[in-house]
Amino acid sequence: MPQLTPHFAARLNSFAARPDLFWHSATNAPSTLALLERAAAVPGLSHVDLNYPDHALSVPLADLKAFFQSSPLHLNGLEMRYYSDPAFALGAFTHPDAGVRAKAIDLTRRGIDLVAEMGGTAMNLWLGQDGFDYTFQVDYQQVWQWEIEGIRQVAAHNPDILVSIEYKPNEPRAFSLLGDIGTTLLAIREINLPNLGVTLDFCHQLIAEEQPAFGLALVRRYSQLIGVHLNDGYRSRDDGLMVGSVHPLQTLELLYYLRQMGYQRTIYFDTFPRSEDPIEECAANIATVRRMIAALEHLSEPELERILRRQDAVSGQKLLMQTLMRL
Repeated sequence: MPQLTPHFAARLNSFAARPDLFWHSATNAPSTLALLERAAAVPGLSHVDLNYPDHALSVPLADLKAFFQSSPLHLNGLEMRYYSDPAFALGAFTHPDAGVRAKAIDLTRRGIDLVAEMGGTAMNLWLGQDGFDYTFQVDYQQVWQWEIEGIRQVAAHNPDILVSIEYKPNEPRAFSLLGDIGTTLLAIREINLPNLGVTLDFCHQLIAEEQPAFGLALVRRYSQLIGVHLNDGYRSRDDGLMVGSVHPLQTLELLYYLRQMGYQRTIYFDTFPRSEDPIEECAANIATVRRMIAALEHLSEPELERILRRQDAVSGQKLLMQTLMRL
């Protein structure tokens, strides 16, 4: 079986937590470059994603390029964020005003241009504003068509840049248009562009009441996996807790199948340290994933294959417990 040797990236805004530990101030909002400098202090962290337009446009492009040229960190890609513009509150690609939809598409295209200019590989789309809150609020057929058209236009903008859909059941809308793995794969299949794929966010999958490894299996069958966001939570909301803190078995299973498929792209820690030191929290996430990957090396492949063929849950749990004891 292939080895799992991913790059590690982290949510840049996580490094704004506990400013008193790094900048000796609890009041001043840190700049993008200050956040990048703090992220660079994490042992084992090799990549970062910038939110667009929030992070990426708050710093002169020359300064961003200079940072990455002198830093051990590399740019993985950009994360589209529409929430910073009140115009998108009713939707980005699905807003009832055609002018607002065009604005969202143009903003995303400019983000993709920046990914290419900075040497990144992927643009991640979290279309959290595209959804609805009430019955009789939207024409479902129409908003679906607008969503498909919007994603198609931005994905076709530069075929060399991967465009990935990160689905989430809700928040900020009561119902997201792309809220689960099945709906997301239907959209990708309808659009049918080779640079389009999926980002799996572990906590989002839990909120959608999905088994993360099963979601991965569907992505492998019907699309391509572009990104993985690891975190954890209690299924009712996007808690953004440390990796493996609540669902270690599901995390281990997901890593097993990532190893099986030969995944070599980035694992991104989408966690929300609040009272924790974000440098220590990120380092702990890296250590947890590395320990889980190391434990999988001791898993008996022939024995696991026999268990899966028989669908033998009892033997499967015994094997998992033996594996976890190696962590």
